[in-house]
Amino acid sequence: MKNIRQPAVAGLFYPDDEHRLRAMVRDFLLDANTAGPLPKAIIAPHAGYIYSGPIAASAYALIKQGRDVIRRVVLIGPSHKIGFHGIAVSHADSFATPLGNIPIDCAAIEKILDLPFVKRLDEAHLLEHSLEVHMPFLQAVLNQFELVPLVVGIAAPSEVSSVLERLWDDSGTMTVISSDLSHYHDYATAKRIDQATSVAIERLRPEDIGHESACGRIAVNGLLYSAREKGLTARTLDLRSSGDTAGPKDRVVGYGSYVFA
Repeated sequence: MKNIRQPAVAGLFYPDDEHRLRAMVRDFLLDANTAGPLPKAIIAPHAGYIYSGPIAASAYALIKQGRDVIRRVVLIGPSHKIGFHGIAVSHADSFATPLGNIPIDCAAIEKILDLPFVKRLDEAHLLEHSLEVHMPFLQAVLNQFELVPLVVGIAAPSEVSSVLERLWDDSGTMTVISSDLSHYHDYATAKRIDQATSVAIERLRPEDIGHESACGRIAVNGLLYSAREKGLTARTLDLRSSGDTAGPKDRVVGYGSYVFA
């Protein structure tokens, strides 16, 4: 019997109806005004779609050109529900969304399981939204692909970079780092902090991204180490906050989309 990880935030962060969800993602992608080459990696936010969907779409719109090229997506996001040490993989054979099931690349997971900080921990995936909200976007822009879903707990950026190194060379592999930016500052303060974070990302300077910069900073910084080592360049596609999309301006969450090529 197949082991399927069921959606945890369908109907909360995004529509649980297939047709409404498909239409919402389609409209976000159509409204995205971005151009450029197919990226090797992206950073995109993971909030409710009314808040961060347009910002995430600016990166996913570029991935559409890899529809028949990308066969594996390494999706890495922070743990919001449980605390643990290391990086968690799942026992699941597939992850479900209202748009269907995404198969897990079990062979890729086997390539990283010998790393001492990688462990199977289904509890880290069960209710986690940081990966799930990206999956409908991936299903909308790609044809057949397999997923390597990784939830980061208490870990070092170098550990994330080590995982990426194991899976990087395949030309059909794309990395998606899930992260929001600053949390619960007033609009002006958030804008200042998030702009500094964007500069750090574009300059590939993980040492400039601290605790308040991004909730997924460990994964972000791991990607920056890898990108710097491999000579990639980073570009900001969109930088806004919940104060720009669907929320008040007194306590905002920052969202940015970035591509690495």
